Amino acid sequence: MSETETIQRLYGKHPVREALRSKRPVYRLWLAQGLNPGMVREFEKLAKARQVPVQIVPHKKLDQMLPGKPHQGLIAETGSIDYANWDLWLKQVSRKSQPFVVVLDQIQDPHNLGAIVRTAEAAGVHGVVITRHHSVGISEVVAKASAGAIETVPLVQVTNLAQALEALKVAGIWVMGLSADQGQSHFQANLTGGLALVIGNEHKGLRPNIEKHCDVLLNIPAETPRSLNASVAAAVVMYEAVRQRQAARAK
Repeated sequence: MSETETIQRLYGKHPVREALRSKRPVYRLWLAQGLNPGMVREFEKLAKARQVPVQIVPHKKLDQMLPGKPHQGLIAETGSIDYANWDLWLKQVSRKSQPFVVVLDQIQDPHNLGAIVRTAEAAGVHGVVITRHHSVGISEVVAKASAGAIETVPLVQVTNLAQALEALKVAGIWVMGLSADQGQSHFQANLTGGLALVIGNEHKGLRPNIEKHCDVLLNIPAETPRSLNASVAAAVVMYEAVRQRQAARAK
């Protein structure tokens, strides 16, 4: 462990399990007394494979370590996750036969970011791009909300999102922004091929300048004026893309 490394405490069975399976540094693991014996054996085996020391402690000890957090009887002390290098990641993604990327324009709720990353993993997304400023970053809360998906889905942080969108276009990726009231229905759009789906801020949506850099604007048809939560809206469109892609492959 380096003196400058940021130490995090992950909690919950899914985030801790994925951290132990990943390349992220894990320094120690605490398990609560009284956990299911099968779960204890599973995590002790994972920890042993990584040479991570394990301590069995009273449940209240974990409550004191992370007050109010739903730790599920597991806490791991880990190093931080590194963001993917933009240039290297873009080069790798551009080589995919059907690149699928999610871009987040100033998402600020860690639960939303975690939920989006979790859905992105299930949908086969090749990376999630976030802004460096005015956005939430990787944290223990994001890890818990993602159910450990941040360990496997590349997260890329950029300073200038407009420039990033233009670079995605140059790489042959179609940029589609999700709007509350503009554009075509996401059911009518062709979501196969290279796709970068851009999701706006929870309260303000896409910034006007970001909208200008989108090839197409999409909206989700609704029966009432109420708008969807950002992570729910992202999931709806991601899974329409999955449906279309699977249908195209089946032909």
